[in-house]
Formats: sequence, C-alpha cells, structure tokens
Amino acid sequence: MVTVEERYEHLEKTIRGYNISADLGQIRAAFDYAKERHGTQMRRDGSPYITHPLQVAQIVAEMRLDSESIIAALLHDCIEDTDSSYEDIAKQFSPTIADIVDGVTKLTRVKYNTMEEEQMENLRKMLFAMSKDIRVILIKIADRLHNMRTMEYQTPAKQKKKSFETMEIYAPIAHRLGMQKMKWELEDLSLKYLDPVAFNDIEARLENESRVHGQFMTNVQQQIQDRLVDLGIDNATVYGRVKHPYSIYRKMYGQEKTIEEVYDLFAFRVLVDSVADCYNVLGVIHDLYRPILGRFKDYIATPKPNMYQSLHTTVIGEEGILFEVQIRTFEMHAIAEYGVAAHWKYKQNITSTGGEGAYEWIRRLLENQEDADAEEFIHSLKIDMFSDEVFVFTPRGDVVNLPAGSTPIDFAYSIHSAVGNSMVGAKVNGRMVGFDCQLHNGDIVEISTSKSAHGPSRDWINIAKSGEARNKIRQWFKRERREENIAQGRASFESELKHAGLNVSQVTDPAVLPAILKRVRFQSLDEMYAAIGYGGYTALKAVNRVREELRHMNRVAVAKAAQEAAEKAAQEAKPQPPRKVKSEKGIIVEGLSNCLVKFSKCCSPVPGDEITGFITRGYGVSVHRKDCPNADPERNPSEQGRWIKVTWSDDCYDSYNTSLEVICKDRPNLLVDISTVLSACKASVTGLNIHTTADGFALFHMVIAVSDAKQLQQIIRKLHNISSVMKVNRPAG
Repeated sequence: MVTVEERYEHLEKTIRGYNISADLGQIRAAFDYAKERHGTQMRRDGSPYITHPLQVAQIVAEMRLDSESIIAALLHDCIEDTDSSYEDIAKQFSPTIADIVDGVTKLTRVKYNTMEEEQMENLRKMLFAMSKDIRVILIKIADRLHNMRTMEYQTPAKQKKKSFETMEIYAPIAHRLGMQKMKWELEDLSLKYLDPVAFNDIEARLENESRVHGQFMTNVQQQIQDRLVDLGIDNATVYGRVKHPYSIYRKMYGQEKTIEEVYDLFAFRVLVDSVADCYNVLGVIHDLYRPILGRFKDYIATPKPNMYQSLHTTVIGEEGILFEVQIRTFEMHAIAEYGVAAHWKYKQNITSTGGEGAYEWIRRLLENQEDADAEEFIHSLKIDMFSDEVFVFTPRGDVVNLPAGSTPIDFAYSIHSAVGNSMVGAKVNGRMVGFDCQLHNGDIVEISTSKSAHGPSRDWINIAKSGEARNKIRQWFKRERREENIAQGRASFESELKHAGLNVSQVTDPAVLPAILKRVRFQSLDEMYAAIGYGGYTALKAVNRVREELRHMNRVAVAKAAQEAAEKAAQEAKPQPPRKVKSEKGIIVEGLSNCLVKFSKCCSPVPGDEITGFITRGYGVSVHRKDCPNADPERNPSEQGRWIKVTWSDDCYDSYNTSLEVICKDRPNLLVDISTVLSACKASVTGLNIHTTADGFALFHMVIAVSDAKQLQQIIRKLHNISSVMKVNRPAG
C-alpha cells in the first residue's frame, strides 16, 4: 500500500520534471498545513482524507500548472471541510491562493429555498471566480476527476447523483475549455454509474475484439507511417485508438445501432511539426484511402471556440472499414488534450488581470444571466455552455458559433442587440427563410433590418435557442413596452391567482402587501407585473411565493389570536355557563368558550378521527386521537379531571397537518414514486426527513396536509401498493 509520504514524494518528482523553479518549500508547507487541518478525517475507502488533496494536486501537476495551482489544490478543501478561513490561508500563503481556494469552495453555509437556487449560486460563484482566474476551474475539474475515480466507495444514490452532475456540468466545461482527455475520462466514469449494464457490455465487447482491433490499427498505422517516410515527412507520430466507451454509447443508444454498426469505431492521429505538413499529410491520407464525402472538417482554418485545431477526415480502408484520421501539429495536440492548461500564461509567472479574450465567454455568460432566476439560469447555462455547437458565416465570411438548433434570431442577437431588435427578415445561403429555421454548419446567414421595425415579437423568446438572445429580447420588452408588460403580467398573475383559489384583494390588502412584495423580491406590484410581462419572472412562481407568505402570515395571526384568547381566559374570574362553542379550528369544546385549541403533535388528529381534549396549563385545550397512548386517563390518575369532551364541527379547515412513517426497502426512484402518490392524492408535503440504514432500509418521516381521515386512509392504501414499501404508520404517543 502506498503511504501518504510516498504519494507526496511522487508529486514532487512530477513537479521537478517540468518546473525546476517551482517553490517546493511552499508546496511542502501547504501539504503539512492541509495534513494538520484535515487531521483524523477519513475517506470512504478508509484512507486518510489528505490523500484526496494530494491526488488532486497530482492531477494539477500532470497538467503542468504553476506552484500556486499546486498549493491551492492541496488546500482546496480546507475552507469547506476544516476550521480554516479565507483569512488564515491568505496570511499563511497568499491572497491569490486564498482567492483560488475560495473560488473552488461550495456555498455550504448558505441555506436556499430550492436545490436549483443552491446549484445556481454555486455555479455562479465558480464561474465568477473562473472569469478572474482560470485556475479555479482547472482545480475544480481535477477535484471532480479524482472523486469520480474513487466513486465506487459511495452509496448507489450518491454515485448516480454525482455522475449525473458530472455529465451535465463538469464534462461539458472541460469540453468548453478544450480539455478533451479529461472530458473523455469524466464521461466514461459517469457512464459507469449512470448505465452500468451498457458500460460493462461495451467494455466486454471491446475486450473480446481487442486482438482483432489491435491488428487492424497496427496495419493502418504502419501503412501511413511508411508512406510519410517515403515522402520525406520523417518527424511524424502516428497512432490509433478505439473510441472511448461513452462515444460508442452515444452512437449505439442515441442512434439505435449495434457496436458492429458503429463504423467510425477507430480513430488515428498524425502529429507533425507545421501547419503545411498537416495539409501535406491530408493529401497522403486521401491518396492512400478513399475519403467519405461530407466528412471532412478543417478546424485549423476555422478553430473551435475552445481553441481546438485539427484536420478531420473519415476514410474507407482496404477491408471496407471506416475510420477517422485527425491531423494536427504537436502544439495543437497539446491544446487538444489539455485545452487552456496547455498554453496557459501562468507558466511564465505572469499575473492574470482577467482580461484574456479566450475567457470572455465566461463573463458574457454571467452578464446574460444576471437577472435570471434559478431555473432559467440552469436551463440557459446548459444550452449556452454545454450544448453542441453549430458554425455559421456572415456574408463577409466571419465565423459565428451558436448552440446547436439555433435560428436566425440567435444569429442576429449574437451580432448585436440592435441587429436583432430591428430584424425584419433573414436569408440562409441566399434563400429567404422563416425566423424559426434551424441553422446548420457552414450556412451563410444574412439579416435584413429596417429602421421602421417594431421590435421583436414575444414569440421570439420561445423560438430563440440561446440564453443570450432570449435575455436581449426580454431586455427590449422591459425597456420599450413597460405599460404593455404591466397589463399582460397583471392578467397572467390574476389568472394564476384564481387557479390557486386566491383573489386579488388578499394580495393588495395594505396590511399584507409589504410582506408579499418582500417575499417576491420586487419594490411594487407594477414592477412584478412588468417582469412577468416581459418574461423575466413567471406568474406561477409569483403566486407560489404569495401563497407561502399568506400561509405564514395566517399562522402568525392564529398564534397571536390564540395567545390573546388564552390570556383573556386566564384573567376572567367568573366561570362561564357550560355550553358548546365552535373554535376557529373546526373543534367544538364542551363547556368552554373563547378557548385556545391546539392539535397534539404526538398523534396529529384530522377530521374523522375519534378525539378527546386535555385542558393544559395556560395553553388552552390540546386535542388528541383517542388511540394515542398520551390520551389514556389512567396514565396519570392525578390529572383525570382535566380530560374534556371535544368533537369535530361541520365546517372544518380545508387541510390539517398529520404525520406518517413509511418503512421501505431502499431502491432507486423510491422518493419519486412516493411523491407521485402524494401528488395524485392531492396531499401537500410540509415536512420530510429521510434516513437510510446500513442494511438497505429507508425510513421516511413526513408531515402532510390532508382534508380528513378518509383522504389519509386513501394515501396510506396507495403507499402500501408501492413496491418495496413494507409498512406505513401514523405515529402516536
């Protein structure tokens, strides 16, 4: 077993191999600091926690980054997982290193209303830090890569969650930065847990065919090498590889093909010294093998936004086997493998000012989503940053890259807001097209504008693919059509209010309006209506937050009224004549009036349950289910006289909170199935706690709002019908 010290010595050896001027003293100090701070913390595999920062630093060193990057990698979990602070790291090492570590650190100490809000803020924080110092994301990707390499020790639920997040966020970021080698490994590791059956099947098939594949690649490699030598191109490196599992998976399962039908299973690379040699080699390849029409791409003349350059061509070999050949210089290859890390300027110890043109897209992305809510931010991020790309041309020959599926609307707004706002028509390859026409690689797009144009249509928001275009359209409506936005937003809001069983007067009441505006985060109703009208906010979200605030205010008002009633009852010396009085909570208390009523949390009764009441000291009457152990008068004989008869009235509340315990055998999608049942039964969940055990059981403790015992029994029956649900209890006592 490799010791921690041996891992550190290997790290130093790697650093000395490419950076003789590295500050090994500071790197050692960072290692000792992290080791001390993490102390006795352990990883799931039983190893000391310090092995994780060490391995992350090793990955960073393999990217050949500077001393500050190595130090930050060693310290990257100190703020999040130890008692270290930003100030501690800044003082001990440097403010720059502290900034990098802080950029990598999640916002774990902040509480958010939804998971989307938390994800949005963490991503926004990371992207902002990344726009100032690209090393933040390089270390974060290294961190995620090592976590994925050791994911086998996590629970199945966490394996799927982290793998999905990696596939959705980190692999696309690596792609956007040109870090293909890391992207491929992240994708393959994610697939291993997201679809283990398919992954293992592909791996087994590749293993079975490895001898045949190896022979084929050796033959092709030798053919190309021999021809290049004959032509005097001596300093060329040729090698072949089988496509990585995720790439095969996408073709098999995305296009419903068998592995035998994946024709471009093989790929060969030819690395040469110069661009001229690249094009010479291309001629050699097309002379040796028959090229496939339409499968040639020149990314040297037209590089990808992530700086990737290469010639791609697909050809047919002597045995009728299709394969791809990539031709690039050695420098292009380094960039293709490690992206921004390959020619990153910190290698020359130049301080970043954050002005690199290559990273301008990060700041533009953040600016475009500045006013977006959580759901819109995540959605736009996935489209603008993570989707496939399409390359089109202006009439002057300038290249414009857009998300796949983009339309002339996206093209116009990518040129300038003024072009999009004044657009009246579009031509693609010289032909007039509709605004919803999807653009393809190589299209020449021409936009017709007019000074008399009335501006964008609201339909354009739904047609546009990119978040940049949608945001600019919203900004136009926000600026130019305020009165129209207010009218349309008010209509949408009032319609949604009606659907939710509320009315406008409940919102506009001067007593509640300030609290509601604070909850929806607008200064006035008109401001909220305008945001709904131009698409920056949804009526559904506004009504949901209004409803939450009204419920909260009602709970506060009820509690206050109950307290006042209790105080008044305590002050009244004269006993009132016995009579039945209906309380505000749908309970009739025999013999008492103006009495505070509360429902016991130990059994949470609902209409239809047999109930009894207990006169508390100073807090009114506590209502219990009769089958509750705490409702047994014999339990405390000295207080038998405080039990009182209570009954349900005819006009109960619409809903009452009650508790359920669900005992299940844990499995994937269990929570989804339970949520579906609750939704189908129109029950709202107001509290949820889930506990899993080491022996594979899951215990759900939930608080749900139901109208009566009949509805509750229906829910219990349907929960029992879910596979792996073993028992459903109503807690009591």
